[in-house]
Amino acid sequence: MNNCLICDDHQMMLQALKGSVQLSWPDTEIILASDFPSAWSSAAVHPDLILCDLGMPGAAPVDGIQRLREVAPESPILVVTGTEDDQLLLDMFALGVAGFIPKVSNPTILELAMRLVLAGGHYLPERMIQLTGRPDQAGGPSPNFAANAHFSKLTLRQIEVLRMISTGKSNKEIARALCLSPATVKAHVAAVIAAMGSANRTEAAFAARNFGLI
Repeated sequence: MNNCLICDDHQMMLQALKGSVQLSWPDTEIILASDFPSAWSSAAVHPDLILCDLGMPGAAPVDGIQRLREVAPESPILVVTGTEDDQLLLDMFALGVAGFIPKVSNPTILELAMRLVLAGGHYLPERMIQLTGRPDQAGGPSPNFAANAHFSKLTLRQIEVLRMISTGKSNKEIARALCLSPATVKAHVAAVIAAMGSANRTEAAFAARNFGLI
């Protein structure tokens, strides 16, 4: 990720989100905005990711996000919010928002959400999956929602293991690359297969590629 726009009118939250992004992507350029007009102006650079609060000065939430989408239509928007207004979140989703993360979420969940959104998926709270889940022709959830459900079960280490599995690396090769014992890698692989709802490592890697996770 080259640059990230973070929008929040509370300085403490703004700095916390900045720190979380820099921890995972230390070379990323961080752009900060504390109101919607500043966010619209900053979004003109078409950032790789936009983290945005809903309750900021300068516009109502729907109008603010809609304008943000117009300025940077290719930039995924991850809404970081404390609202429990499901209808408002549904309105945001209809505008093309890529996901929602509660402000009380821990840094690991935030990083998982950012990685999933950057991979082209959607990150939604469990209740939003139920509200927005659109069955496909086979009667199951659509890939983006399924991806969220699977991906959120994985730890950061397991995501690393999954990506290495997808390149065809053996457990021993993964162990050497990550400085782990073969037994630890074997446990991670088993957890990845279970989390992805697959029968084996090949199916897990195939599913992850289909979901756009790797």
